[in-house]
Amino acid sequence: MEPKLAVREFLQNLLARKGDTQPFSDADSVLASGRLQSIDAVEIVVFLEDRFGVDFADIGFDEEKIDTVEDIVSLIG
Repeated sequence: MEPKLAVREFLQNLLARKGDTQPFSDADSVLASGRLQSIDAVEIVVFLEDRFGVDFADIGFDEEKIDTVEDIVSLIG
């Protein structure tokens, strides 16, 4: 699966688990907007480390880097 689609699907699943089935664009905030919480950010980080080999120990954690689909896709390159 293409990285962008995998990220989008993962975020949709996180939102759905919280009862949020509203659509969102690739540029829409999911964390800063309050749709997802900080505990969800941890799940996103684990997903990115496991699926794409992103090493947050090297790049440092900044919630802004994982706030939108576009941010995440640029992070995983």
